Amino acid sequence: MHPRTREVIDYLDLHRAELESAVHAVPAALRSKEPAAGRWSVAQIVEHLTLVEARVGQSISDQIAAAKAAGLPHETERSPVVPTLDVSSLLDRTTPITAGEASQPTAGLSAESAIARLNEQRAALRAVVHGADGLALGTVTREHPRLGVLNMYQWLVFLGAHERRHAAQIRETASALQ
Repeated sequence: MHPRTREVIDYLDLHRAELESAVHAVPAALRSKEPAAGRWSVAQIVEHLTLVEARVGQSISDQIAAAKAAGLPHETERSPVVPTLDVSSLLDRTTPITAGEASQPTAGLSAESAIARLNEQRAALRAVVHGADGLALGTVTREHPRLGVLNMYQWLVFLGAHERRHAAQIRETASALQ
């Protein structure tokens, strides 16, 4: 596996483990409870992550497929990817970020169902990334509404950081429910 592919997969895995740990630290009976009016429950947070990963994963898949069809070359760069994206504003929980309408949870899923769907989305994303291993994903770009133009590696870093942000939110929610 190309080092850049390995790096982003490891980054995604690290933050998925952090997210799952945060979810499992909340008693199952409390995962659907909102900690306050207008604040998401653990189940809603995970559902939000599912919606975002589905949308971003499909976009990554489409962008890579189009680039492959256009003759995407092999990766020649070996420098680290994660440091190329400043996620500090995303991780700053003191600054509220309002999710767009398409990313709003409907409160229709249990935390367990949402995690299962999130894991299905991740499996599909991993298949896309593995299918593009060794290709110059740093040359394929798409605009992010908050972070600007990101290459496909950076979009994957965004997904990991997004889960990290919401793992922190889940820990905050757990504290509020105690």
